[in-house]
Order: sequence, then C-alpha cells, then structure tokens
Amino acid sequence: MTNTCPVCASDRILPRRMGRKAGTVTGIAAGTASGIAGALSGAGGGAVTGLQLGRIAGPPGMALGTLSGALIGGLIGGAAGGVTGAQIGDELDRRVLDNCECLNCGHTFRRD
Repeated sequence: MTNTCPVCASDRILPRRMGRKAGTVTGIAAGTASGIAGALSGAGGGAVTGLQLGRIAGPPGMALGTLSGALIGGLIGGAAGGVTGAQIGDELDRRVLDNCECLNCGHTFRRD
C-alpha cells in the first residue's frame, strides 16, 4: 500500500470517501421512500382496524395512527438504507473510484 502521492511523492494524503457519501445519501433517500410507501400501503388494513376501534379513538386516532406508522416506517427504512448504501459505497471506494487525494498537488488516485 502506497502512502505517498504518485505525482509529487507527498505524504499528505486524504481519503475522499466519495462512494460512501453518495451511497449513504442514496440509501437514505431510497430507504425512507420505501419505508413510507410500505407503511402507507398497509394503511388500508390499519384503517379497517381503526374503524372497528373507532369507538375508542375515533377518526383522529385513525389519522394519527396512519401518520405515525408512515413516520416510523420512513425512519426505519432510511436507517437501513443508509447503512446498506454506505457499505456499497465503501466497496466502490476500495475497488473502483480514486479514493485518495494529495493535499499538496490535488492529484486523485486509487490506493490499492
């Protein structure tokens, strides 16, 4: 593993982690959308149950239950998507992308 820039031989090397950053953001967005969609697709069953329990909670209870289910689904989906995206991004950084930048000359290169 090289610890110096191949252009100027500087040892001031910074890891870029571009794949990890992009993977995390993409994973969070996709996971959140998927979690919300999954929670809302189950809202039909929740609405039926809410109607049956309407004597206790009424219409506001149904609306609150649907909203909180979508929120929790979005949070869980976003967290899972972010972790998965970060792992995929790490692999991209390691195997494909120029994962290092020289702070001296600005050259980007892949450290094996």
